[in-house]
Amino acid sequence: MKDLIPASPSDQGLQLMEPMGGNHAAPPSKFKLQKFLFFLRKFWWIPVLTLILSLGVGATIFYFTPPTFVAEGSLWETEKMQLPGGAAYTEDHDSYLGTQEQLIKSHMLRELTLSRMRATQTNSIVNGDDGQPLPVDIQVFDSPKSSVYTIDARSRNPAFTTAYLNALLSQYLEYRKNSRKEVSGDTLSSIAEQVGKVERDLKADQAVLADYERTNNFAVLQQESTIAGAHLAKLKTELSDYQLQLKLLDAAALTQDQAAPRPEATNTTDALFDSLRDSVSTDSGRLEAVRQIELLKQQRARLSKYLRPQHPKIVKLDDEIARSQKLIDVYQQQSHDQIATTRQSLQIKIASVQPFIKQWEATVENASARLASADGLRQNIARNQSMYDRLTALLQNVDISRNIDQDTLALLESAGPAKRSYQEGRNTIIRAAFIGLAIGLGIIFLLALRDDRFASIIEVTERFGDSVVGQVPEMPERSGGPPLALLGHNDDRHMFAESYRNLRSALLYVAVDGRRPKTILVTSAVPNEGKSTVATNLARTMALGGSKVLLVDADLRKGHIHERLKLPGKPGLSELLQRPQDAAPFIQSTDIENLMFLPRGSISRNPGDLFLNSGFDELLGKLREQYDYVIVDSSPVFAADDASTLAPKMDGCLFIVRSRFSNARMVREALEVLFQRQARVLGLVLNRSDATARSYYAYKYAEYYTTAEVVEADEKT
Repeated sequence: MKDLIPASPSDQGLQLMEPMGGNHAAPPSKFKLQKFLFFLRKFWWIPVLTLILSLGVGATIFYFTPPTFVAEGSLWETEKMQLPGGAAYTEDHDSYLGTQEQLIKSHMLRELTLSRMRATQTNSIVNGDDGQPLPVDIQVFDSPKSSVYTIDARSRNPAFTTAYLNALLSQYLEYRKNSRKEVSGDTLSSIAEQVGKVERDLKADQAVLADYERTNNFAVLQQESTIAGAHLAKLKTELSDYQLQLKLLDAAALTQDQAAPRPEATNTTDALFDSLRDSVSTDSGRLEAVRQIELLKQQRARLSKYLRPQHPKIVKLDDEIARSQKLIDVYQQQSHDQIATTRQSLQIKIASVQPFIKQWEATVENASARLASADGLRQNIARNQSMYDRLTALLQNVDISRNIDQDTLALLESAGPAKRSYQEGRNTIIRAAFIGLAIGLGIIFLLALRDDRFASIIEVTERFGDSVVGQVPEMPERSGGPPLALLGHNDDRHMFAESYRNLRSALLYVAVDGRRPKTILVTSAVPNEGKSTVATNLARTMALGGSKVLLVDADLRKGHIHERLKLPGKPGLSELLQRPQDAAPFIQSTDIENLMFLPRGSISRNPGDLFLNSGFDELLGKLREQYDYVIVDSSPVFAADDASTLAPKMDGCLFIVRSRFSNARMVREALEVLFQRQARVLGLVLNRSDATARSYYAYKYAEYYTTAEVVEADEKT
């Protein structure tokens, strides 16, 4: 069966519970701190018992454990002189203490210490049961804001502990000193090896340079390189001049071919061009002829404005221009011949200079290569010499530092007489106490986790949805005293009274099949859940509200409502059902005007058979017509089949669950029984809930229920 959820009725009102298909397993319970605290208050003796037992075990272990003796010594970091330029030992300060502690605890140092003790004091070593030297536990501590380190040694023998710690400290300092010597020796040999290698390389480079100097005169070679470079520069300058003259000559020839007179030179290149052109021209009359043609053309242009082309002056000017042009052509032909001759001469000069340039380039390159080789050899010698000097200085520093003790650790205090330590005993007792408490609290935690009883209305809601129609708080006078008094007029237990008024209001506005329920069955899963008390107080509350109510004790086996009302228990319902008759003689009046009571009557062997008779249905119909509400208290569902027989005949059923008593699984199964019988469950009522819990927030305002207000309300009524 799946979860039980509320279903809306046909009209507005209280929701009814209805079943859904599925298995019978209840949803897993959630751990609540409130429930854990409740179990802790209830079973406080469990952690106390486990604590006592664990302390007993710890004390026993401490008693039978051999005593431990502690000896203490100390080291400190001394001040050392720092030599300028000297080699110094370096250590990782971040892991210094941890490294030294592991070194002191190492098996190697233990063996060296035992060997030292055997060599100096033959009787100081104490063996254990296994024939081996007693184990010694070593711990290293650093003092805050100081350079002092404390070393503790622990073992079962006090004399051996002191002797071992003193031997360990001496062996530790000696081991550090030897380690530094080994490191410095290895460093010294490595540096010496490098010095020898660099020295050999330096001598080899010096020999190569000497051989090279014997075969090459560097002074002559340097002078030859300078002279060859100067001559090569001169030849390249001449070649550049010849090539420039050739280009200018070509430009002059192009200008002559275009037959255009050049204007005066405006820059250095044009001046050079004009000079070249004048040098290659043998007839200076060409320029004069050109200027003459320009003058004639200007004169003809001026006269042509006034004279005809056939005018004698114009014709004469044309003849003079033609003669001058022919003269220019003659001069131009002569200039072309001169330019060709000059070009040929320049080409011959360029061809003769180029071989000399290549020859001198090879000479300069050879001299430069030999000089560069000499410079490279000198640089190698200088580099090896510098490295040799540095290594030699470093070798001297390491040699000096090797012979100087640079260890900063020194013995501050030797180990004194060992004293017995109770730290292990205290630790054993503390661990035993923690373990005992943890076991006890774990047991209570498991009990609380496995317990599915309801501790608050929140847990009921989590398991059954919004199906709670009311809750009745736990009253202090219940514990250890007489039975809780029933509700009466002007009851000063305002929280208790208001909880029943709230339940009454819920029943007034609930609707079943379109009408309000008049016959209401009150039942529970198992006995002692308070269903009879709830039924009685609910009936009294409804009667105090003005409704005509009949309270029926239908628990024909163990009903005791008559005892609470202080009324006779028989005759009652049992006799009325065995011999159907008028019910009026069996109904009793109570101390409340509108409340009537029908007791159980004589105890019947088979009360369930009486409820199946048609006489009970007829009786129930008559009572429904005579009273506004009929409250029927029955036996628990799992105590007898009476409740499941009565439930389908009623308009509705109130199911009582008791806080910290009702089992969720049994409540669910009891509801399933009622649902299988087609009973209409109006909802659940949480009885005896904890009014001090944070989840219980209703009706806690006592200032609304003062005596004066109650008296005033009674007077108005």
